[in-house]
Parts: sequence; structure tokens; C-alpha cells
Amino acid sequence: MALQTITWMSAFLCLAQVCSMPMPCQLQGQLVRITHNLLRDMGGHFPLECLQENVFMAFPATAFATSGAPQLSSSGAKAIYETLKNIDTLFGADDLPTKWDQRKLENFQNIVYRQIEESKCMMGSVDTSDYLIRAEGLNTYFGNIATVLKEKNFSFCAWEVVRKELLFTLQFILEHNSDSLLWSNRT
Repeated sequence: MALQTITWMSAFLCLAQVCSMPMPCQLQGQLVRITHNLLRDMGGHFPLECLQENVFMAFPATAFATSGAPQLSSSGAKAIYETLKNIDTLFGADDLPTKWDQRKLENFQNIVYRQIEESKCMMGSVDTSDYLIRAEGLNTYFGNIATVLKEKNFSFCAWEVVRKELLFTLQFILEHNSDSLLWSNRT
């Protein structure tokens, strides 16, 4: 009986130790890649009928700058987090295109939301020394995107412009800030 009690106590203590281990507070690279691919695949190529609606929006590359460090600073990681929050806000509209693959659109929205929820912990570890400059660039960029949507009455072509911009943004993050993302089984 005593041996059985000790065995159960040992198992319980091991389980408690494993469950209490801190989880890394990083955005998951694989989810960012899946988000990009869903956004790319939900609508295909930029439609020819929308070429006249296409507008230039200056991309805030400095918001994601690493300043030579191998890992993105905490304020740079927060810039990626804020980007996902802005994407979530844009796609919270009721006037989403019905021409897009609705299953992929729903999966896209769910994964963006999941990334935001799972990465809230990074909010406490932000290096604010350069984040204000990053935030200003992001606010301007996403403000311009939201303005295009509103000015064009949330039309299909306006959404295609948004999709094109967000694809560029996610691709930029994957290519230039990949080291700041958590990758499982990366080869």
C-alpha cells in the first residue's frame, strides 16, 4: 500500500512539474506561413478587373527592422503581433467578399485569432525604446488600408487590394523575420 501511494505521488509530482513548465512566448512560424498560404489561396491571382482600383501603399519595413541582431527585438516581435491584430480587425468586417473560398477565409480568420490569443504574453516584455517608431509606421499603413476599404465601399476590388497588401506583409515577415518566430521541426 505504501509503495502504491509513493508511486502515485511520484507520478503526480512529475505531471505537476511538466504542466508548470513555462511555454515559450513567441509567434509560431508555421501558423504565420499557413496564414499567408490561406490568404494567397482563398482568392487566386489579383483580378484583372481590379487593376484600376489598385493603389500604392508604402510598406513600413522599418517596423520590422532587426538592426543587425540575429533575433528580432521584443518591440519588433510586438510589431508582428500588432500586425496580426490589425489583420484581425480588418477581417472583422461584415462585408467580406463572397467570391473568396469561404472555408479558407474562415480558417484564415481562426488562425489569425489563435495567434493573437496565444501570443498575448509577449505584451509584457516589450522594449519600448524603439517601439513607438514601429507603431507609428504600422498605424499609418493599416490606417491607409482601412481607408481604401471604406472609400471603395468594401467592394470586391478593395478587398483584393487589401489581400495583396497583406500577402506582401506576411511574406516580408516570413522572409526577413523568420528567426523571431517559433518553428517546430524546422530543418
